[in-house]
Amino acid sequence: MIIALDGMGGDNAPGEIVAGALESLIAFEDIHIHIYGDEEVMAPYIKEHARLQVIHCAEKIEADDEPVRAIRGKKDASMVRMAQAVKDGQAAACVSAGNTGALMASGLFVVGRIDGIERPALATTLPTVDGTGFILLDMGANADTKPSQLGQYAVMGSIYAEKVRGINRPRVGLLNIGTEEGKGNELAKMAYQVLSEAPINFIGNVESRDLLTGVADVVVTDGFTGNMVLKTIEGTAGAFFSMLKEVFSSSLKSKVSAVLVKDDLRGLKHKMDYTEYGGAGLFGLNSPVIKAHGSSNANAILNAIRQARTMAQYDVCGTIRETVGKVENQ
Repeated sequence: MIIALDGMGGDNAPGEIVAGALESLIAFEDIHIHIYGDEEVMAPYIKEHARLQVIHCAEKIEADDEPVRAIRGKKDASMVRMAQAVKDGQAAACVSAGNTGALMASGLFVVGRIDGIERPALATTLPTVDGTGFILLDMGANADTKPSQLGQYAVMGSIYAEKVRGINRPRVGLLNIGTEEGKGNELAKMAYQVLSEAPINFIGNVESRDLLTGVADVVVTDGFTGNMVLKTIEGTAGAFFSMLKEVFSSSLKSKVSAVLVKDDLRGLKHKMDYTEYGGAGLFGLNSPVIKAHGSSNANAILNAIRQARTMAQYDVCGTIRETVGKVENQ
């Protein structure tokens, strides 16, 4: 299996990107990595490997580039070439930590959308207190969403939870301001009915305060709300660990206590670490497209590649295509 990797995308490119690629080749003996980017810039980090191929690209998409204009105007950009390789069947999946909007555009206009899916959704796995995590979608691909699209997100999220995360009959919840049926704005009320009729294990409305307790395996919402939830969770986790650090360094007694619970704190931080959950998948495209965090280190890239590999192995995109087709023909 060949996985295409954008070597120039992200805050820590190309060093951490290349390092993550090399680690993935050790972890997974059944994959080849084709890394796209400037050969000269990547050369100091590249180590020869039989399953690693560098493909030179003269251009790169910058963080502040306008997405659609960038992918149309920079045909030799690493992100565009990577996506084109997937479209042409030269790679089974692709991964980038670069410009989110540009990767969205590359996925939509280059890789292509599954027939019957109105809009792709950006989905990620977030931590829960029991360590199992839950899938949140959409987390920013579409600020404005229709009830029918939320229904499609629910189906795609459920398929991913079952195929990739190994959850039998994943519980799908609709994010709302209350758990009772009939709560929320018009979008939420209409979406409730759509999800009730979808081929999923719909458990009804869920509230944001319950997300980290594992109330559902898949949580569906519009991209505007989902992005705010994601950033709130990330910000809260960061602030919490900063406050813990301040408390444990405030006195001699607390420093001694910190030594005693050091391993437990490390385990807690590991559980809340986004790098352990891979990247965000663009659900609804013809092939797996994974958006790694912009500040990804080698471990995050390794896990994003793991996610792309698993999606390709289990043909998640094909299952979504087949399921959507069946629903449309009913």
